Amino acid sequence: MEMDSWPLMAKCRGQQDDLFPDGADQKRARNICAGCQVRAECLAEALDNRIEWGVWGGMTERERRRLLRQHGEITSWRRLLLDAPH
Repeated sequence: MEMDSWPLMAKCRGQQDDLFPDGADQKRARNICAGCQVRAECLAEALDNRIEWGVWGGMTERERRRLLRQHGEITSWRRLLLDAPH
């Protein structure tokens, strides 16, 4: 898959406004991500680019910030999440 083509396959395609809620509604928005075939690509995009708003790859802003703080040594989330052998 092309690096930039994953949004076309996202389960949330056309629902982006639902993925940028305030506060507690973020947890509800994560349900949109459940079962998405490009969830890892989405999460890697948000982590690598330090995207601060919205739900990406099933993680809220707060969850992503915590993950980034805990794993500051990781330079490429894309490589970790997508290129590593499973």
